[in-house]
Amino acid sequence: MSEATKSKRPWLVAVWPGMGHVAISAGYYLMAKLGMQYLGEFTPNGLFDVDYAIIKSGIVQKTQRPRSRFFIWKAPDDKRDIIVFIGEAQPPLGKFEFCEKLIDFARDQGVERVFTFAAMATDMHPEHESRLFGAATDQKTLKELDRPEVRYLEEGHVSGLNGVLLAAAVDKGMEGVCLLGEMPHLFAQLPFPKASLAVLEVFAEMAEIPLDFTELKEQAQAIEQQLGELLAKFKEKMKSNESGATESFEHPNDNEEELAEADQARIETLFAQAADDRSKAYELKNELDRLGVFEEFEDRFLDLFQRPE
Repeated sequence: MSEATKSKRPWLVAVWPGMGHVAISAGYYLMAKLGMQYLGEFTPNGLFDVDYAIIKSGIVQKTQRPRSRFFIWKAPDDKRDIIVFIGEAQPPLGKFEFCEKLIDFARDQGVERVFTFAAMATDMHPEHESRLFGAATDQKTLKELDRPEVRYLEEGHVSGLNGVLLAAAVDKGMEGVCLLGEMPHLFAQLPFPKASLAVLEVFAEMAEIPLDFTELKEQAQAIEQQLGELLAKFKEKMKSNESGATESFEHPNDNEEELAEADQARIETLFAQAADDRSKAYELKNELDRLGVFEEFEDRFLDLFQRPE
């Protein structure tokens, strides 16, 4: 990197899609509220294969493999910079090799510590507070998690790249932390922003960065109410099931129909607002998630962070 782009004692936050969207939502919230800028793309060869062809209007589309990109917040004064790594998918094979290359790349950027975020699925009620669990790569770093809101993950395993990246960090001699936000296992396939909030509140405190949580708290409160009502209805159905047969419980489906003109217009308005004020990007992402079209707009969304504010 040039002198102008060299980072100041950066920490890296690496996130991928997963249960409750806990990690990926936290990563996007960081990007939006800190007004991050695009730093570069991570493209290790040979780890992602192609399983199908996409066809639109009878035309086979160009192959698109999952992308992995870095975004950076240049901190003012003598504060540390924050780099966020957004992975669209986890490689089906070669996970440890992928993580080793990612750690090597991070070290080249001067990264001093790597963080991963994850979900901890339990039988918690959706209206209860999300507990936060933590693990670290060494005793010194673990002591920094010695705070009332964090419980040590005493034993067990962290699946996926959220855990494998820290294993690679240990082998490479880099400090690492995993923060796991609790969420109800019954709703593992639905967004649970309360867990993302629990993760980010502690991370922001550790990194000493300014972060406005107003929007995330409002979203967490709204989802909490919706899931609480959904759970109550589910329990009521189970009680009234006199036959003893097990009823299937279906999560709300995404709207598979084409976007209505009003929805398309709102998306364009939010894109315009986010282009002028990057902190609005999280509101845009929530709307794309609500409509079930984030994947379709993901590249355009991330392009917002390639432009200087």
